[in-house]
Amino acid sequence: MDNVMKRYGDSEAIAREYFDSLTIEFRMIDAVNANTEYELFGETFKTPVMSAALSRLDQVREGGAVDTARGVKNAGAVMWTGIGSEEELEAQINTGAKVIKIIKPYADIDLIYRKIEHAEKSGAFAVGMDTDFVFGPKHNKGFALEFPVSPKTSGDLCGFIKATKLPFIFKGILSEYDAVRALELGAGGIVVSHHGGSVADYALPPLRILPRIAKIAGGKIPIFLDSAVTRGADVFKALALGANAVSVGKELIKGLSADGADGVRTLINDVTEELRWTMNVTGSMDLRSIDPAVIWDKTRS
Repeated sequence: MDNVMKRYGDSEAIAREYFDSLTIEFRMIDAVNANTEYELFGETFKTPVMSAALSRLDQVREGGAVDTARGVKNAGAVMWTGIGSEEELEAQINTGAKVIKIIKPYADIDLIYRKIEHAEKSGAFAVGMDTDFVFGPKHNKGFALEFPVSPKTSGDLCGFIKATKLPFIFKGILSEYDAVRALELGAGGIVVSHHGGSVADYALPPLRILPRIAKIAGGKIPIFLDSAVTRGADVFKALALGANAVSVGKELIKGLSADGADGVRTLINDVTEELRWTMNVTGSMDLRSIDPAVIWDKTRS
């Protein structure tokens, strides 16, 4: 019974099922080879395919955190990073990658401010917080590794935003309510995510709530999506439904494990090429021209 309940409640599996329930309409006449270039915070990248905010990559491969940054840079993409030492963050940034540092909602507020300050001084591209992690993961409730976490008030979040000149991103938004509050508080971006299913069972698929959150944002701030993304067609579906860029996590770890920085670069390039091909066959000449009407679900007639 426990195994059955776990299988049917698995948030990542539910998100994957929703991705696979959506199909894509072809538009071939007058189609052209697509341009996947992506602009974020004044910088231009080759692709909207980004790394997820991963942690403990040195356990995947020696030097894995820096190898990931190097591979992401060589793919012309944006790097996100999670839990790690100050030295690790500095080394990632020193590869030349544009690195977004995501900080856990630690119970120690001073620790959060120190990490924000260090990220800015080190040259991070942006900074943010895992707003969905305030109670910790299912397997380690109340903690992010060995550090206690705790819920954060609107006042706390305003303080973090004001503590830096960098864009401050709210990662882990999975409701219209939180999207509205994030916008009101001054978020510099929103990641629609359920943390890869690690926070709670039966979570709403991020892709399903994405169009509503994108409508709330109204183009004022960038909208990102992660969780259950494995291929370029997934990225296309997310872009069509309102995301500006999309993160890949578990598949990227496979590339890192297999071939270090080259494996990361190859994975991002391969996902980008499938995205480009999907754009080609839907008449999408660039990211701005992707039409959400090409996405069909099983109930559309």
